[in-house]
Amino acid sequence: MSKKSTYLLGILLTIIIGTLLYWYLCCSICCNKQSCEVNKNEQEVTSDLSTEPDVKEPTFFPFSIKDANGDLSLSFDESFNFEKSKFIILDSISTELNDVIVNIKEYFDANGNKRFNITGFYTSDEINNSAFPNLGLARANSVKNYMVSKGISSKLINIFGELNDEMVTDANNVFNGPVKFDVFTRTEESSAKDEELKAACEAIKENPLMLYFKTGAASINLTAEQRQKFADIARCVDKLDLKIQVVGHTDNTGTPEGNMTLGQNRADFVKDYLVSNGILQENIQTSSEGQNQPIADNVTEEGRAKNRRIAVTIN
Repeated sequence: MSKKSTYLLGILLTIIIGTLLYWYLCCSICCNKQSCEVNKNEQEVTSDLSTEPDVKEPTFFPFSIKDANGDLSLSFDESFNFEKSKFIILDSISTELNDVIVNIKEYFDANGNKRFNITGFYTSDEINNSAFPNLGLARANSVKNYMVSKGISSKLINIFGELNDEMVTDANNVFNGPVKFDVFTRTEESSAKDEELKAACEAIKENPLMLYFKTGAASINLTAEQRQKFADIARCVDKLDLKIQVVGHTDNTGTPEGNMTLGQNRADFVKDYLVSNGILQENIQTSSEGQNQPIADNVTEEGRAKNRRIAVTIN
């Protein structure tokens, strides 16, 4: 091979080797400083964006009540608000919304066969610290009580609770307007339901809500069944003008006089609990039987535990 051919072959090999080195080492040498670094940053930004949680807009339910078969149609860009996991209405209600409620009262006063439902919403991740089966029902009851305070009869109002996991709180952890209103006209079926309610209330008289206390203690922790019975009692009071009777009972530990006082204290404690859960104070009567009406033998601890009770009934 001539020197000239060897020289040309060397140039060709140099080009080939250089090209290969360029492809293999680009991203680690030159691209790393320029385009590869840009690509890397873009990937990191894209990754960060993909892991950010979706930010949902707070939900808002404006006040609205309409009778599809009548002349009532009222709406207002304000409503009843509640903190998350709470059932007490937040803040004072504006004069304008109170005027709307006055119009509602006038409509139902003039239309005796009309009634309306209040449905309170709640989410599955809320903590229910009310005595009601769910926070939606407790919120509806709070709104019902507010309307009763404005002169609307509780007999005209039914309350319900409804799960709504689409609700989103605002920046202050508040649900804005989680209630809805539905107007309906009484029918023969409604009258039949009234009779069913009367029968259910009579059953409560025969089988009161029973709450039990440890010796010297005064605390309440309702079961799901007890919460439902509480809601039934509240409905009987609203619809049939009944009163709640709270009677305190004790075991025979201590003196008869002391136990009479203890039973009264426990009854008063339960009354306060009922009031804090939306039962009007004037609808509750308390008394004590002390150790005078045992339902089990005080000789055993099991019997004494049964005797330390509060009976919540209606009359």
